[in-house]
Amino acid sequence: MGYFSYKAVNQAGEHIAGTVEAADRRSAVTGLTGKGHFVTELAEQAEAAAERGGLEKVLELPRFLRFGTYRITGKDILAMTSQLSTALRAGLPLLSALHIIRDQQHKVAMRQMLDGLAGSVSGGQSLSEAMAGHRDIFSGLYLSMIRVGETGGILDETTSQLAQILSRDEKIKTSMKNASAYPTFVLSLGLVSAVLVIVWILPKVLGLLYGWLVVVLIIAGGYYFGTWVRGHGRVKWDAFKLRVPILGSVLKTIAVGRFARTLGALTKGGVTILEALGVVRDTLGNEWLARQIDEVTEQVKTGTSLASPLGSSGHFPPLLVQIVSIGEQTGRLDELLLNAAETFDGEADAAIAKFIAIFPAVLILLLALVIGFIIAATLLPIVMMSLGPGGF
Repeated sequence: MGYFSYKAVNQAGEHIAGTVEAADRRSAVTGLTGKGHFVTELAEQAEAAAERGGLEKVLELPRFLRFGTYRITGKDILAMTSQLSTALRAGLPLLSALHIIRDQQHKVAMRQMLDGLAGSVSGGQSLSEAMAGHRDIFSGLYLSMIRVGETGGILDETTSQLAQILSRDEKIKTSMKNASAYPTFVLSLGLVSAVLVIVWILPKVLGLLYGWLVVVLIIAGGYYFGTWVRGHGRVKWDAFKLRVPILGSVLKTIAVGRFARTLGALTKGGVTILEALGVVRDTLGNEWLARQIDEVTEQVKTGTSLASPLGSSGHFPPLLVQIVSIGEQTGRLDELLLNAAETFDGEADAAIAKFIAIFPAVLILLLALVIGFIIAATLLPIVMMSLGPGGF
C-alpha cells in the first residue's frame, strides 16, 4: 500500500485535493472515481515511499521499543492537537488542516500517522474512525472527545479542551520526572553498588553458590512482583499507593482534577453521564479509584443521582460531591465541573510541590538503608569468622 496525493473535481464542480491510500496508481484512480471525483493530478508521495520500508520494520516493534523519530510521545500528540485546534478555529477544512500539520512534522512516525489519518478522512471516514485505527496512540478519552466534536459540529472546541487536558497531564509528568531525576540517579548508583557487592564480594566471603543464589532470588522476586503489579495485584498495589503519606495525597488530588475536567468536557459535548463515566474511569491513573467509579456507575444506572454514590463512597472530596449535586440540580454540571477543575488542579500543584520537596530525601534515606543492610550482611559473616567458635 502507498499514499498518493491527488487533485480532482467533485460532482459539484469544486476543486478538491487530498491524500488517498491505495495499492497502486490504478487502484487510487478507481477508488476516487467511484466516489464521484474526476482526477486531474495524481502523484505518489515520494518521501513516504522512501521512508515506508524502514518505518514499517520499526513500527512492527512494541511502542516501548521504538526510538527517536519512530516513537510518538505524549508531547507529540499534544502539539498536534493544539495545532489542529488552531487550524480549525481559523476556519480551515479538516483535511487541509491535517495536511498542513503533517508538513510541519519532523518525526517520521508522526508524518506517517498523519498521512494515514488524512488518507482515511479523504476516503470518507470520520476523524474519530480514522484515529480508532491507532488506539495505541489515541486514548479512549481522546476518541470520545473527537467523536463528540464531530457529532455536535464543535470539533474546534473539543480539540481545544483536549489540548488543555493533555497539557495538564504533560505538566504533571514533567514535574514528577524533574522531582525524581536526581534521587533516582543516586538510587541507581546505589543499586549498582549493591549488585557489585552481591556478585563479587559476597561470593568470596560466603561461597560462590550462595552469592549467585542471592542474585537469582532478587531477580526472580523483582520479576514476580512486576508481574503481580501488572496483573491481579494492580488494584491492591494502587490502593496501597493511595495510603502512602504525601504520595497518596498527590495521586488522589491529580485523579480528582482529571475526573472533574474530563467529565465536565464530555458532558458539555452532550455525552451521557453513563458513557462519560465509562471514559473517565480510564483516565484516573489508578485502578483502585477506577473500580470505585465502576460502583458509582452501577448505582447511577438504577436511577440514582451521581452525587449520592460519589458521596457515600467516601473516596471523593466533599467539595466535588457538592459541586456535582448543585450541577445536577441546576442543569449546569459541565460548567461547574470545568470551573472546579481549576481549583482541584491548584490543590494538585500544591501537593506535587510538597512531594517534590520531600521525595528526594525519602529516596536517599531508602538508599542509605539498602546500603547499610548490604554492609551489615557483608561484615557480619566476616566478624563471626574472625571471632571463631570460642569468640564469645
